[in-house]
Amino acid sequence: MKPQAIIMSIAMSAALASAVGSCQQAQRENPLLGESELPYGAPDFSKIKTSDYLPAFETAIQQQRDNIAKIVGNADSATFENTIVAFEESGRLLDHVGRVFFALTEADKTPELAEIEKKVMPELTALENEVAFNEPLFERIRQVYDRQRDSLQGEDLKLLEETYKEFVRKGALLPAEKKERMKAINLRITELQQQWGDLILAATNDAVVWVDSRERLAGLNDADIEQCKNDAESRGGKAPYAIVIANTTQQPLLASLDDRELRREVYEASIHRCDGTGEHNSYAIVSEIAKLRAEQAELMGYPNYASYSLEKTMAKTPDNVYAFLKSLIAQYVPVADAETKAIEDFARQTAGPDFELQPYDRFYYSAKMKAQMLNISDEEVKQYFTVDSVLTNGVFYAANRAYGLTFKQRTDIPTYHPDMKVFEVFDKEGQPKALFYCDYYRRPTKRGGAWMDGFAKQSRRYGQKPIIFNVCNFASTRGQSDAGINSAEQEQSRPEANNAKAPEGKPSLLTWDEVTTLFHEFGHALHGMLSDCYYERLSGTSVARDFVEMPSQFNESFASIPEVFDHYARHCETGEPMPAELKELMLRSINFHSAYALGENLAATCLDLAWHMLPSSDVPTAEQAEAFERDALQQVGLLNAQIPPRYRTSYFNHVWGGGYAAGYYSYLWTEVLAVNIADVFAKRGALDPATGADFCQKVLSRGNTGDLMQMFSDFTGMAQPDATGLLRARGLTTAPH
Repeated sequence: MKPQAIIMSIAMSAALASAVGSCQQAQRENPLLGESELPYGAPDFSKIKTSDYLPAFETAIQQQRDNIAKIVGNADSATFENTIVAFEESGRLLDHVGRVFFALTEADKTPELAEIEKKVMPELTALENEVAFNEPLFERIRQVYDRQRDSLQGEDLKLLEETYKEFVRKGALLPAEKKERMKAINLRITELQQQWGDLILAATNDAVVWVDSRERLAGLNDADIEQCKNDAESRGGKAPYAIVIANTTQQPLLASLDDRELRREVYEASIHRCDGTGEHNSYAIVSEIAKLRAEQAELMGYPNYASYSLEKTMAKTPDNVYAFLKSLIAQYVPVADAETKAIEDFARQTAGPDFELQPYDRFYYSAKMKAQMLNISDEEVKQYFTVDSVLTNGVFYAANRAYGLTFKQRTDIPTYHPDMKVFEVFDKEGQPKALFYCDYYRRPTKRGGAWMDGFAKQSRRYGQKPIIFNVCNFASTRGQSDAGINSAEQEQSRPEANNAKAPEGKPSLLTWDEVTTLFHEFGHALHGMLSDCYYERLSGTSVARDFVEMPSQFNESFASIPEVFDHYARHCETGEPMPAELKELMLRSINFHSAYALGENLAATCLDLAWHMLPSSDVPTAEQAEAFERDALQQVGLLNAQIPPRYRTSYFNHVWGGGYAAGYYSYLWTEVLAVNIADVFAKRGALDPATGADFCQKVLSRGNTGDLMQMFSDFTGMAQPDATGLLRARGLTTAPH
């Protein structure tokens, strides 16, 4: 998931203000600026035009400026209501416009939207700078903090603390010359991240591997071959078939391709997408961002960016993170080495005694080894995982059983792309709770990966129910059914009744990893949909990075609960449930060769930290970046050609383009929390409504309104998380297969 940036601003240039005045009439009709007539105030994409975004930003920015001016110009003494709450409310229109616009730039970035983004981002960063360094505004906030902190409680106190601390962390207490430098750094990082986003999208699209003949695709099933054909056509048809590169280092099709040379081409295209000599080399951007972040930290009095960034997390310090990682690495390495040897020994049975396993061979021979040892193949299993059945009969069913939620498709609410679906969510009393949008299929205008965000956050103050969306990158489909599925009717539903139609009527099938991705992102969605907070700023997923991934990782556990699994694992053609023997083998196979997944995550995590532990004077140049990556992995014992980082430095979007700088460790950190919470559910009854209600009341509904560790402890009864659960859950506490 990529968290929505909170847009904070105060002013803009006189030129923009003049532009607003010159087109006032047109802007009064702008659908982004008025009240939506749709349920929940959902954005009306049937009325919004690309040309609406820039004037909407202009008006919203001006409104923010006016609202801040009123706060600063208030002659009354600063109070919680006239300063903190007023500031909370000052940018609501700008936040609304930004949420709609940036949802599209992430998921459907047309050239026109890209051009608007180039114009808007510098203005937004300038606005954020003016807010962060507005001395009269901060003085009022500080007065409230000093005078009323001891008399406030609950969400009021939390809002005050979060507001004050955010200003301090952005540099409000810095001397004038350091403030000016911080402003310049903020602007430059914004420019670089915009360049990064454009480069990564273009590089990943251009890294496609063209295939001249169907014969070279031997090993793929008919649906995958058809997808390769469609991908080729959608990308200009330079050859009859195309293999599209996913955002991760390893590529799913490598598990099936018989042609070793083609496997090598696909792998090389993936790992070198952004480090060649062409226009897509990203190392100059990486180096400059890392150096600027280090300088930011130094301006704030920290030795490096990691120390600065981690201060506001559960982990608190780099030492705590490294201690956590080192304990995992020590246990992981021997298991991984044994796993690699086992795969190579297996490959030599057919490839010859001198065969040397390469990273592009690993998935291929691991899949064959699994098929032989467990008598199961990924292709056989995929026949039982259709997109719509996993969603309606799995994800929604689990949410119904655990939390009492029901889902009804709304075909009357417009979306930004025809592949999307919208569901209205109801609580156990049948009362409307949220809107949920699904955008699951890949396209050239969508960035890689999967994420959750929202068009509107929950807030009791404004009477706003959450409007949440999930975005994934599954094989693209067309001709989706409009039949809505209500959870109360799911006992009678069958996947063939609601399948999204893949090319030429073939069903859209998922791998097990994609099944868990669907559950994962919906865990984020639940965190947003079940929020029950007064202030929008504190609601939903507005929590520390090393807590925000916990609900999503926990929600993955529902995928393998027998009752849930049996409900969605239905054959794509017959609708029959997965046979008991195949189901047993499938569930046993989940942790087959599981050291790889942990290793690639550990390697990426350590790269992230290595870059952000540096003082500005030691940040490598673009030319030194690859050597730095190798050295960093060597130092922690993770330089392993067989298990490369999940993301190499050159295309690590979480870190250079997203909000996870010095924070990628949070996926492993929160997995520990999630495993501990899953253990509680298992003890009480995995789908027990009382347990679900308890988890919702103590964790999911609370947003950032209290101490996060206390929330965890309140539900689990544990004073501290138990990290041993992670290795057990991944099947790494015993010898590898």
